[in-house]
Amino acid sequence: MVEAKTFSTRSKHTLALKPELRQELRNPLGVLFKGTPKETMKQLREFIVRQNPKRIIAVGDVVSKNMLTAEIQPHIVIADGKVMRQETQPIKAPTYRRVSVENPAGVITPQAWVVIEQAMKQKQPTMITVEGEEDLMTLVAVLKVPEDWLVVYGQPNEGVVAVKVDATAKRKVNLIIDAMEVVPKS
Repeated sequence: MVEAKTFSTRSKHTLALKPELRQELRNPLGVLFKGTPKETMKQLREFIVRQNPKRIIAVGDVVSKNMLTAEIQPHIVIADGKVMRQETQPIKAPTYRRVSVENPAGVITPQAWVVIEQAMKQKQPTMITVEGEEDLMTLVAVLKVPEDWLVVYGQPNEGVVAVKVDATAKRKVNLIIDAMEVVPKS
């Protein structure tokens, strides 16, 4: 049996998504809520009441805006200012502490791990603005946060996914992280 790499050592490297992993990531990592934004936010709110997570992370511009509009306040918002790679209006969240991180499309940088870890420790809600693309930071969030948190992200053209962070979710995401390619330092 091959020993799994731990994300703690992989997080020190820039990791690139291999083409064969793209299909794997099209499958929801958690519970998929389908419907209009109003319907998905209602379903998400009911799920939150049932699960009672300690904190919530929202990944993506649309899902973050919809959550804030529905008065579901994530502790951490991760957004890149784009929807389907097109520029969008910035998220209005005046009470959030703001930080930024570089994370190019198709990769996870070491800084992505650090910024999420730092945001988790803050009492004040944090908005992480990503220069590049935030999609793969969902994986980082699932691995970094404690098991009683919830990670919510948009599933393009389908709805919203809520990942109840537990040992099973962490194992699943760790397998994906392990399968990513380490980008050589230039």
